Amino acid sequence: GFVHFARDSKEATNVVIEIARSRGVKLVVKSKSMVSEEMALNHALEAQGIESVETDLGEYIIQLADETPFHLVAPATHKSKEEVAQLFSEKLGKRRLNSISALTQETRRTLRPKFLEAGMGITGVNFAVAETGTIAIFTNEGNGGLSTSLPRIHVAIMGMEKVVPALEDMAVMLRLLPRAATGQHITSYVNLVSGPRRRTDEDGPE
Repeated sequence: GFVHFARDSKEATNVVIEIARSRGVKLVVKSKSMVSEEMALNHALEAQGIESVETDLGEYIIQLADETPFHLVAPATHKSKEEVAQLFSEKLGKRRLNSISALTQETRRTLRPKFLEAGMGITGVNFAVAETGTIAIFTNEGNGGLSTSLPRIHVAIMGMEKVVPALEDMAVMLRLLPRAATGQHITSYVNLVSGPRRRTDEDGPE
């Protein structure tokens, strides 16, 4: 893998765009990243003709609504089921769905082909381990794993404050962060990524 240091948001955005353009990427899938939100990365990619799709359910709702996240952990918590149903009906051209389960299933049906077609996956980073070069991504929906394993290119965006010295230190954060964020003992999915796919790996970016 490669590490790119950026002095500011503009430079970081240009790095991501250049990676995408140089490899002919037309579609990007994104797992939740507050840094990329602060960079307005979706709009920058779209201005270059690159489709960028949020795959976290809350972020996907916010993207369809063309809004900014309401909360770090639950970006669409201010929207009612009825508002989301109306949004999906208008933006996706589907019949109006009345249950949360049906809305979730519709999201899954819409996003699954995007994961398979995307040339690049972009994620945030919960923690990066200096000892091993590993990045850790904590999610409750599995979209982090799909974004890092299916597209042939994975770009992780982070600030330097995410770096911890060793895996032992990350283990402490693995217990601390979910308790502080959602009250869970651990998130549903913990993805540890230490570089491109090796010959012995079943999946992962090239």
